[in-house]
Amino acid sequence: MRTLASPTETDLRIKEIMKQLDQLIPPRPFPHMNSTTSATHSTVTLLNPRDTYCAGEHLDLLLEVRDHLGHRKKYGGDFLRARMSSPALRAGASGEVTDFHNGSYLIRFTLFWEGPVSLSLLLIHPSEGVSALWRARSQGYNKVIFTAQFSNGTLHANTECRLVFNSNVELCQYLDPQDQEAFYCVKPQHIPCAALSHMHSKNMQVSYLSKQESALFERSNVGVEIIENFKTIHVSNCDKKAVPRKEKCKLGMTSSVPSGYVWEDTWNPASCSLTPIKMKECLKGKFIYLLGDSTIRQWMEYFKETINTLKSVDLHISGKFQHQLAVDLDSNINIQWQKHSYPLIGSLTYSVKEMEYIARVIDRIGGGQKTIIVISLGQHFRPFPIDIFIRRVLNIHKAVRRLLWRSPDTMVIIKTENVREMYSDTERFGNFHGYIQYLVLKDIFQDLHIGIIDAWDISIAYGINNVHPPRSVIRNQINLFLNYIC
Repeated sequence: MRTLASPTETDLRIKEIMKQLDQLIPPRPFPHMNSTTSATHSTVTLLNPRDTYCAGEHLDLLLEVRDHLGHRKKYGGDFLRARMSSPALRAGASGEVTDFHNGSYLIRFTLFWEGPVSLSLLLIHPSEGVSALWRARSQGYNKVIFTAQFSNGTLHANTECRLVFNSNVELCQYLDPQDQEAFYCVKPQHIPCAALSHMHSKNMQVSYLSKQESALFERSNVGVEIIENFKTIHVSNCDKKAVPRKEKCKLGMTSSVPSGYVWEDTWNPASCSLTPIKMKECLKGKFIYLLGDSTIRQWMEYFKETINTLKSVDLHISGKFQHQLAVDLDSNINIQWQKHSYPLIGSLTYSVKEMEYIARVIDRIGGGQKTIIVISLGQHFRPFPIDIFIRRVLNIHKAVRRLLWRSPDTMVIIKTENVREMYSDTERFGNFHGYIQYLVLKDIFQDLHIGIIDAWDISIAYGINNVHPPRSVIRNQINLFLNYIC
C-alpha cells in the first residue's frame, strides 16, 4: 500500500505564510465599478496642522476612502504609495501607510530635510483590484510558457517547458533533489533529457480576470493621485540642537520605515550613517558573488565601468543571462554574477548549461571574511503562484544559515526587488505582486545576521518606475553595500 509523503518543515512553513497572506488579502467581490475605491471621492485630512513644521518631526495625514458614488468604505486593503519630494533639492522619501482595515488609513511622513515639500498619495489599485490580482495569481502557471532547445549530434528539437504540467505526456524532470524544486519539459523523441541546452520564454494570452476586473487595471485607473491640489509643506530647522551622530551602517541592523531618504541625489539611510569609501580599496582582496536577476547584474556592469583595472574574463558562454566574471589581478578582486535558476523569463534565447539554484551555489562556497554574497530575486517570479517564490526564498535562507554556521565571518547581503513600470502587464508583472514578495523576503530573512539593501524603498524615494533603475540609483545601492563590507 502506497503512503503519501509527510509534509516537510518547508511545506509547513509555506502553508503558514500562505495562510497569513490570505488573511492579509481577503476576497473583495464587487457588483459594479462604482462600488470600488475612488481616488477622486476619497478625502485626506492633515492631522494637527501647523504654520511651521520642523525637520525630524512626523507629518500625519488621515485618509478616508470612498467609492465612486461617494459612500464611505467599511474595509481597507487598497494598494497605496505615499511619497514626499523636493525636486529642486533632488530629494525624496516614501511615506508609511497604516491600514486600519475600516476604510481609513494613517499616512505618516518623516520630515527628513528643510525646505518646501510636496506630498503624493497614489491609489495604485483599489482593494477590489488587489483581491482580483491575488486570486488570479494563484490560478495558474501558464501566464508564461518556456520553450527548450535540445541538441544531440545532428538531432535538434524544441519542446514546451513549465513549472507544472497537467498532462500525461512524457516529461523530462529537472529536479534539485535536496530542496525538491523542479522544472519540466516535454521529452523530445530520440533525444535524452540531458541534451537540454537553451531556453526562451513567451508571455501567453492568458488571463484569470473577469472583464469587469480587468477594467480596474486600465491605465487611467492605475496610480491615481488622491491628494491633488494639496498645499506644499514648508519645513524649517526650528533651531533644534544638532542631531546625535548615527552609528555607521553595518550588517545585522534593523531597518526602519521608511528606510531612508534621497537628498541631493544621494541615498541616506534613516537608522545609520554612510561614510565616503574608495571602492577599489574596499574591494581589494575580496571575492564577491552577485547571485540573481538582471537588477543585480547591473551592479556587475557598474563595477566594470567604474574600476578601470577590472577586466572581464571570457567564459565562452553565449546568449542572454550569461555567467560573468571580472578580476583585477593586482588588487586580487574577483567579482562574478550568476543568474538564478528556473523560472527565468527571457524572450531572447539563453543558455541553461550552467544554471544552478542559488542554494546550491551557496552550499559550494567556502566563505570567510573576504567573501561577500549578494542575492537579489523576485521580478521573474511575479507571474507564478507565490508558493514558488516562498519555497525558493526558504531554501536560500536555509543555505545561508548553513554557510554562516560553517563560516560565520562571511558577509551576506540581500537586495530586495525594486518597483517597476506602473502600467505594464499588471496581472503578470504588476508591482502588487512584487510588494507581497518584498514582504515575504524581509520576513523570512529577519532572523539572520545579514545586510538588507531595501531597493523597494530606495526606488520609491527616487520616484523611479523602471525594472532597471538608472545608474545614479545603482551607485547609491553600491555605496550602501560598500559601507556594509568595509
